[in-house]
Amino acid sequence: MDWLYALAGLIVGLMVGLTGVGGGSLMAPILILFFGVSPSTAVGTDLWFAAITKSVGGFIHHRHGAPDWQVVRRLALGSLPAAALTVWWLAKTDIHQIRGGTVMHILGGVLILTAIATMFKERIRTYATAARTTAITVHPWQPALTVAAGALLGCLVAVTSVGSGALGAAMLLTLYPFRLSARRLVGTDIVHAVPLTLVAGLGHLWMGTVDFGTLGMLLIGSIPGIALGSVLAGRLADNIVRPILAVILAFAGYRLLVA
Repeated sequence: MDWLYALAGLIVGLMVGLTGVGGGSLMAPILILFFGVSPSTAVGTDLWFAAITKSVGGFIHHRHGAPDWQVVRRLALGSLPAAALTVWWLAKTDIHQIRGGTVMHILGGVLILTAIATMFKERIRTYATAARTTAITVHPWQPALTVAAGALLGCLVAVTSVGSGALGAAMLLTLYPFRLSARRLVGTDIVHAVPLTLVAGLGHLWMGTVDFGTLGMLLIGSIPGIALGSVLAGRLADNIVRPILAVILAFAGYRLLVA
């Protein structure tokens, strides 16, 4: 069984490095649907998995000059306080449904949205580019809107461990269609996810919803996976990888919604 955790980590790490998506989006449903891990423990364990694996990917992207640090700071200004407050609220309410079945349904819904954002990534960029060159002017509001986007991501990640990948990328594409190239978008998304998942992960550690034994086996596979994916980012056909990932996310979301 342990080698299956390592294999799952390898596959998810590779997808994170290639696309910036896959940490929470794939690992949490894998833990719940295939390994029978409770939703709350799956979310807490996945947050630490994402924080560590994306640290590796973020370091590699940073060496290639990919992240836009100003955008990262704006996102973090909203996401880190929002994640901390959301985890505090989860701990204070101590409602069983929030930590159980409701988490599965929220996670399923977010995965469906993530699948849509992943599938229509280029259309989002095209729409945002066209809008910015015609009637819609958002430049004066970019900093505030980026902070607000970060706050929304912080809430989603704290509850489900999902959101910092495809949904974050879709928001950035809408706000910065000219400024962020494909590789720069992935790098910015991954680097921002590191402190976000760490803050949310610390909160779940405090609540006792982290399985470090499972985490260790996942990391054995994920570290080489994300390193390879980060190096290969931009070299593999995105029009092949993205639809496959979108279908997997949509299926996982559906399974969680009907579970």
